[in-house]
Amino acid sequence: MAEEARAPATRPSLTSISSGELRSLWTCDCELALLPLAQLLRLQPSAFQLRGDQLVVPGPGGPAAARGGFNVFGDGRVRLDGQFYRLSSYIKRYVELTNYCDYKDYRETILSKPMMFFVNVLTKKDTSKERTYAFLVNTRHPKIRRQIEQGMDMVISSVIGESYRLQFDFQEAVKNFFPPGNEVVNGENLSFVYEFKADALFDFFYWFGLSNSTVKVKGKVLNLSSTSPEKKETIKLFLEKMSEPLIRRSSFSDRKFSVTSRGSIDEVFNCNLSPRSSLTEALLAELPFPSVLESEETPDQFI
Repeated sequence: MAEEARAPATRPSLTSISSGELRSLWTCDCELALLPLAQLLRLQPSAFQLRGDQLVVPGPGGPAAARGGFNVFGDGRVRLDGQFYRLSSYIKRYVELTNYCDYKDYRETILSKPMMFFVNVLTKKDTSKERTYAFLVNTRHPKIRRQIEQGMDMVISSVIGESYRLQFDFQEAVKNFFPPGNEVVNGENLSFVYEFKADALFDFFYWFGLSNSTVKVKGKVLNLSSTSPEKKETIKLFLEKMSEPLIRRSSFSDRKFSVTSRGSIDEVFNCNLSPRSSLTEALLAELPFPSVLESEETPDQFI
């Protein structure tokens, strides 16, 4: 009994998801998740497609916006099987905001859908070949949403009208997920930053880097890798459920700049498995902050 108590906790397999990890289609149990990008492309062909040297992702203004989807964060390129692909639409990992309206729109946008990042990993089995993973952040899970909202609220209340820089970092969660011997190559891709530039005459704390903050988001990583056709179908339905459009019952627009978002977690988080009707998301119909999202010009047939 003592030996069993001292036995280390087993890590999830990198090649297959267990039935216990994905018991049902209830996405409320999923905080964070990882799956190979190649598998994601096969399971979500309507949302992610390789077209030549481009990874086509539906933009907020496209027809898929009303059906939900993911907010893809990146720097414009993703490496898959040793080849670089341009992202057609994505939210920049670094953004500058200069006024309350930009901040409000940015906050609403990043929390409106699950987040997605791309990361490359050198596995212990084959250290000469990188494997590209899609990392999912379920912004509708109370634990994850609370960390992001509280991070944004706390930095505002601490600077009081001054400029600041806030980073959200998921590297620790991903690195702890993989067994020893596996190396996360581009861990910086697992973070995003925004800077709020206030119109202050003397911004000493910002000038000397004293108003820089980092929130290391913590959560359980769900392994969505599988080679079983039956489990792949379950994962496909799971991803569709996670990316369903959000029924908005309230908005941040009527909240003050420095007021904590009380009650927002319960309002936006819905574990109901029944199909939900698609509601128009005015926020994503037109981007009021062009500095946030980058879109490659794609041929008409790609849109």
